Amino acid sequence: MAIRLYGAYTPGTRNRSVLSFDEIVRFKPHKKLTLGRHFKKGRNNRGIITIRHRGGGHKRSYRRIDFRRNKEKISGKIITTEYDPNRNSYICLVNYVDGEKRYILQPEGLNIGDTIISGSGAPISNGNALPLTEMPLGTSVHNIELTPGKGGQLVRSAGTVGKIIAKEGRSATVRLPSGEIRLIFQDCLATVGQVGNTDANNRTSGKAGSRRWLGKRPHVRGVAMNPVDHPHGGGEGRAPIGGKKPLTPWGRVALGGRSRKRTKYSNIFILRHRRKN
Repeated sequence: MAIRLYGAYTPGTRNRSVLSFDEIVRFKPHKKLTLGRHFKKGRNNRGIITIRHRGGGHKRSYRRIDFRRNKEKISGKIITTEYDPNRNSYICLVNYVDGEKRYILQPEGLNIGDTIISGSGAPISNGNALPLTEMPLGTSVHNIELTPGKGGQLVRSAGTVGKIIAKEGRSATVRLPSGEIRLIFQDCLATVGQVGNTDANNRTSGKAGSRRWLGKRPHVRGVAMNPVDHPHGGGEGRAPIGGKKPLTPWGRVALGGRSRKRTKYSNIFILRHRRKN
């Protein structure tokens, strides 16, 4: 996917870049696979803001994505590649032989007219979903299950890919895009290949309005606040934060502090934790 650059003919187009959408077939979404979605705008059931900087944005309809890939041994044909406003990866509409249609995440290199199949015994080819136990070492995978039959939960973002690096007993060792190395049951399904739209992170908004269209409201730096509002606030002129580490507005360590529970049930499956930025 190519990146389209703008000329600086307005302040909002200076340094702005968007995806060219060459692969997109401009159809409306399949109506039977869409539903309305209520955006809570960062509020809880009492209307109190619990997550800041959310609200507004363009109206969206949610596309039902087949993360389970449980149409076993029934081949399907890719008929469209579509934009999904709810994720940064593209989606494909698959028409199965039995007449059912489903959306899946678009794997990199999968084009309109290609055929996919799911289940045990499927060939190791791009877009097919099968158990980890049937994949050779070094296979690139995405949309990985953590619990058999629950549906893919890992490696679903645009351009991401995991790799099978070892197998032992009932578990497979998978390297995730974050650098984490984790044990996953071999009975779990995964999709062969990399998620498409690999240039998604190379976009530049160019103006604040583009972020507002996505439902993201302005941020205010803590150092620009008063001491009563933020631990970084106060001071004369451009004062530093005044502490050893950056803090959240509620005094917790920010930007790199470990927040994972030491007693989390899945810690035993993590062989190497993700890389710290």
